[in-house]
Amino acid sequence: MTGVLAVAVAAGVLTVGGPAVGAADAAAASCAGSRVKTYGFTTGEVRVYRGGSYVCAMTYAKRSGVRQQMRVSVQARGSRAAVDSGTYTQRAGPVTVYAKARCVRVEGSVAGRGTASGWILC
Repeated sequence: MTGVLAVAVAAGVLTVGGPAVGAADAAAASCAGSRVKTYGFTTGEVRVYRGGSYVCAMTYAKRSGVRQQMRVSVQARGSRAAVDSGTYTQRAGPVTVYAKARCVRVEGSVAGRGTASGWILC
């Protein structure tokens, strides 16, 4: 009976944990606001969003599903850059900075190829 109880508890934890984890991943996988710029490059693209006083960016790979090195960076003028870098299958980011009344600079790369925006949204 202890084995049956252990299996039932494990199944219950998996059932309860599954949707909560998926919801958290979905919420963390997007930027708030509206897309204001897209910068394409050979292996992917960087999408830039603005919502209120914040700017957010994500880098997407053209060839998703393949584990590869990706990076996204967004920096408000006068501040440090927010960076997400690692080996991913679909995207890097989101990264968000407070940028009220300041220009931002966005960079992104996939598999060693990338782009940089210069100062934008001034």
